[in-house]
Amino acid sequence: MIIAEIGLSHDGSLGTAHSYIDALANSGADAIKFQTHIADAESSDFEPFRVNFSKQDKTRQQYWKRTEFTIEQWMGLKKHCEDLNIEFISTPSSISAVELLEKLNVARFKVGSGDTSNLLLLKRLGKTRKPILLSSGMSSFEELETSIVFLRKFGNPLTIMQCTSKYPTGPKDWGLNVIQELKNRFELPVGFSDHSGTIYASLAAAVMGAEVFEFHVVFDKRQFGPDVSSSITIDQVKILTEGIKAIQTAMNNPLNKNNISQCEDLKKMFGKSLSVNKNKKAGEIIKFEDLESKKPSEYGISAIEFEKVIGKTLNKNLAKWSFLNWEDLD
Repeated sequence: MIIAEIGLSHDGSLGTAHSYIDALANSGADAIKFQTHIADAESSDFEPFRVNFSKQDKTRQQYWKRTEFTIEQWMGLKKHCEDLNIEFISTPSSISAVELLEKLNVARFKVGSGDTSNLLLLKRLGKTRKPILLSSGMSSFEELETSIVFLRKFGNPLTIMQCTSKYPTGPKDWGLNVIQELKNRFELPVGFSDHSGTIYASLAAAVMGAEVFEFHVVFDKRQFGPDVSSSITIDQVKILTEGIKAIQTAMNNPLNKNNISQCEDLKKMFGKSLSVNKNKKAGEIIKFEDLESKKPSEYGISAIEFEKVIGKTLNKNLAKWSFLNWEDLD
């Protein structure tokens, strides 16, 4: 599953949110993800900004409130996604947000890294019995295990998302090695939630066996917002989705290097037969310096057998560049 996250890149503009959906509809992404924030339920005046980007919001709580949508607006966004055959997903940051998304009848939930150990929220999500994408960016293996054991009691299908909570995330911090370790430890599907701001991290994660991919998107890397440096552009999404799908096709079709039957015709075409590189007379002994190899194969002795030819005596005259066959030798 490939998820393009709009998050809060719409900056509270409903029109911009809808324009993102239109722009991503033919990108190859399977789902579009938002974040559902209900300011009074999840935040307070004491919450600091992660990135001091806003010149219009005095507190982060004010930012959440300014960028909220009503339930009717969320319904419109979800319907827009459905009309374009792309799944609507959102990350709830409070129980109130879960209740709102349940009214929309979303198919699954994403848990952000800041709420992975929020057992209160996880219980409400567990009661939905719906699939959960559980981000791991701020959690140790021990903390993850606590949350996974807790959620398993409810029976929700779980996917763990390898994630590094740095914005943007440099290559040293992608944590590609963690993908397989999470699979081994928890025996669950593992995805990759990317904040690198490039297409490279998700492509590498595909090679490492990630099964779900999530990345932030923006129209332009110069625009306003806290996640811009951690996002890729709309134009890059199609390249990335094509790359992921190509890599997964390759990973699902391992090559048997011992079976080269499909190359037989090419081997004949590009294979080389021995020839002489100068005029040679009957009775002369073949030396290494007399030999050349030329295409195609099967018109002379195979080049792989050249050592068997050296020291043999010609029994006929051969013109320069003539193929050399066993019947030409004593």
